[in-house]
Amino acid sequence: MPHDDFAFEPVKGLPERPPQDEEILWQGSPNWWALARESLSLKWVAGYFVFLALWRFVVVVDLMPLGRAIQTSVPFLVLGAIACGLLTLIAWVQAKATVYTITNKRVAMRIGAALTITLNLPYRCIGAMQLDLRKSGTGTIAMQTLGDTRLSYLMCWPHVRPWRMARTEPALRCIPDAANVAKLLANAAEARVALPEITRMPMPDVVAAE
Repeated sequence: MPHDDFAFEPVKGLPERPPQDEEILWQGSPNWWALARESLSLKWVAGYFVFLALWRFVVVVDLMPLGRAIQTSVPFLVLGAIACGLLTLIAWVQAKATVYTITNKRVAMRIGAALTITLNLPYRCIGAMQLDLRKSGTGTIAMQTLGDTRLSYLMCWPHVRPWRMARTEPALRCIPDAANVAKLLANAAEARVALPEITRMPMPDVVAAE
């Protein structure tokens, strides 16, 4: 029988059912192929092994027959194919395990394949957002956190803005239709932050005058 590893979730992508006044506006996951290319540098890894194979061929082509020179270069291509295959598998697993949720109150990120965690980012803790849009329509939305909100870069990787380690910026990585999602997110955050924050204050005791 098929088994759902996240069957314990009352709502997909969330560890608990949201309050009645919280509305889910959008849910999505990374595009696994874009995640492999951009987050795991698939093209650079492939290019590196191709370079090694060509370098090996150029070095030995004058020392042995052409067929033999080609044979000595092939192992680098095989190793490159294995490495790229592993990176693609990692990207697919990461994308399958990830659920990004945008509500009218927060951004929730269920991330992690081996160790799954859920990040909750209320809009009042987000200072700014930046969109990195690609020609394919996929893109990454990075969020700058405010105040004492600190996140571990390694714990959140690859769902972070690359190389921002001093102040980790969580990110919705490689999501499809990123421009429209960014617009929806900006509108939701603006509407939420614009609401007045109401806090309960203690009422003073009233003493009736005699």
